[in-house]
Amino acid sequence: MNLYETVRFAIRGVTANKLRSGLTVLGILIGVAAVILLVAVGNGSAKQIQASIERLGTNTLTITSGGARGGSAVQTQNTSLTMSLVDALSDPDAAPDVRSVSPVITGSQTATYAGTDHTIPQCVGTTPAYLTAANDPIAKGSSFTDEDVREGRRVVVLGSTAATALFGDEEPLGKQVTVSGIVFTVIGVLADKGGAGFADPNDVARAPITAVQASLTGYGPLSQLLVQATGPDRVNAAQAEVSAILNQKLNVTNPANPPYRVLNQAQLLSARQDTARTFTILLGTVAAISLLVGGIGITNIMLVTVTERTREIGIRKALGAPKRTVLSQFLVEATVLSVLGGLLGVVTAFIGSQFTIVGIKPVIVPGAVVLALGVSVAIGLFFGSYPASRAASLRPIEALRYE
Repeated sequence: MNLYETVRFAIRGVTANKLRSGLTVLGILIGVAAVILLVAVGNGSAKQIQASIERLGTNTLTITSGGARGGSAVQTQNTSLTMSLVDALSDPDAAPDVRSVSPVITGSQTATYAGTDHTIPQCVGTTPAYLTAANDPIAKGSSFTDEDVREGRRVVVLGSTAATALFGDEEPLGKQVTVSGIVFTVIGVLADKGGAGFADPNDVARAPITAVQASLTGYGPLSQLLVQATGPDRVNAAQAEVSAILNQKLNVTNPANPPYRVLNQAQLLSARQDTARTFTILLGTVAAISLLVGGIGITNIMLVTVTERTREIGIRKALGAPKRTVLSQFLVEATVLSVLGGLLGVVTAFIGSQFTIVGIKPVIVPGAVVLALGVSVAIGLFFGSYPASRAASLRPIEALRYE
């Protein structure tokens, strides 16, 4: 019997009991689709994390207060971030690898326009350098200037979500919005950054720090400092220079436990990518269990098939069919079931990837598709080998006597 005839007989055997074969295919389908989709969810999560971090720039350092806890050392340290530190960190002699330093005051504020209220979760008071360091390009209008900061002008740049929520289809430039009771003039709208996870990166506002301090927050400590290095390869050098200056200015007595934190975006990106990769592997491993269950289903179905077709096997062997022919027929049947389930699983996974799952847009990994298909074929061969071997080992006389 040639390969064509073997495949033809195998397909006929598969279609002889459509319901049973369909349930077997469904088990493989679910397993393959689960592996591909869960890996895609993990990959999508990694992409969103990477986009979120890269949105701020991988050549930036974020400095926040807090770090040292307990002990007499804290009593001699000033843990507040102040405007005086901006000048110290901007010194090109002391910090040659620092391009810019932006003071930041951030908080949630309610903006109102023509009776429409909208709470902006991230209303930032800062300087113009922040928009460059944080990768905040202007889509229309313009940014505020250093002169606006010096004069304390009440102007604001809105994110696309905040602008749409307040103005709808109306042109926002030049309009006045009331922010927590204080009137600000809209001079620009930031470019859309897309969505990433649960926080909307476009629901923001940027304004001169002097106007925010004078009108909204008062002249307390800064929320953070955003430091931009001269290049991605100079971030670690900039961090060392920044730490040395802060230790001096804040009278740090224990540099190993400073009263501030420096968040290195490049290091954070690497750590998050490693975490996301581990998460993706874990999801894929969990999903692979369903493929194993589908393989066990193939074994059960093929054992039932061998039992039902014992007399057929006996007749074929009595007519001279060699052992390898019977073996290959049942192996091909098992493989057809797994391949069909695998292909349908891939189609299902691609359809499922068009939807958002738990706030994450799945990103299909080609390697996962190839691996899932390969594993489904291997499962057919592996789990179908025992029933096929059992069928091929039947003695003709015993098979013919079977009722």
